[in-house]
Amino acid sequence: MRDLVMRDFQARYGREPELVVRSPGRVNLIGDHTDYQDGFVFPIAIERATWLAAARRTDPLVSVASHDHGLVDLDLLEIERRGDWSDYIAGTLRAVGAHTGFDASVRTDVPVGAGLSSSASLELAVARAAAELDGRDWDPRSAALAAQSAENDFVGVPCGIMDQMIVAAGRRDRALLIDCRSLDLTESTIPQSVRIVILDTGTRRQLAGSEYEERRLACEEASERLGVPALRDADEAMLRGLPDLLRRRARHVVTENSRTVAAAAAFDAGDVAEVGRLMNDSHASLRDDFEVSSAALDAIAEVARRHPGCHGARMTGGGFAGCAVALVDENAVGDFIAAASAGYSDATGHVPTLYETRAAPGVRVESSS
Repeated sequence: MRDLVMRDFQARYGREPELVVRSPGRVNLIGDHTDYQDGFVFPIAIERATWLAAARRTDPLVSVASHDHGLVDLDLLEIERRGDWSDYIAGTLRAVGAHTGFDASVRTDVPVGAGLSSSASLELAVARAAAELDGRDWDPRSAALAAQSAENDFVGVPCGIMDQMIVAAGRRDRALLIDCRSLDLTESTIPQSVRIVILDTGTRRQLAGSEYEERRLACEEASERLGVPALRDADEAMLRGLPDLLRRRARHVVTENSRTVAAAAAFDAGDVAEVGRLMNDSHASLRDDFEVSSAALDAIAEVARRHPGCHGARMTGGGFAGCAVALVDENAVGDFIAAASAGYSDATGHVPTLYETRAAPGVRVESSS
């Protein structure tokens, strides 16, 4: 991918790039729809990534050639929303205060709309390149907050901080327990006996203007009725007086926070069976209380769990479509992928894409030579 994006840059702009940035996608092991209620999440940065090659210009223009989406030219002095993919770039440039024009080429193998944070991957690639070309110090936390602001306020997706934070601060071979209130990060080593497998259902969704916002508003209403700053500050006993729908939405967030903290502790103790059990419980909560699963996600998680080498499987990300994630014994990965792929196709008629991933580093500048 690095060589391809460099060749793209040379072909488009007729010169060599000054830098190449690798910005990973992410998969969340457990802790979904908790980040925007100041809760806990437990993601990894993944090996699939957005690659961006760039070099300075002498004017305040930013030209970005995407292998998948085409060319866009942006004026740093007049950044405006266009209602397309370029808003992720424009919003990030505005949020970080970029002031140096540049040319860039972009490639990615993070699937769009799959729940693996393709948008945050692009945002942090742009933020990292802009910081380097502007000569600014790089701070992962500030960059993540700026990218989240771009998505919330410019693109119009009311996401929490998880995606941007793990893309900015991921660690090789580590999952990160992220406190979404303090942004404190606690590393957990992934046991060598297991592997993380992404299960792409082949179905897709759009978050902007979707039921995602309805779920967030329901959580905000529940926290207001309970008189707490966020559902992170509630417990199950407090939820009894809420209307049924709000009670179920809030119950997911409250119990998911507990599961997420417990899963990180179980990983540290090497108790992969307990992590798997918590992942299964998380999927049930997302399906029944939060109602963000789908027939495809339910089917692929169920098929995955039937394999004797699978400790647990759950939908991951915003929901409604996209990917699930499974925790699988190291020596069973190949057979698991074959069996789960066939079982899911038989059950749904969809063709899935399953692949192992390791925890990867967060966004970084790679050598361009």
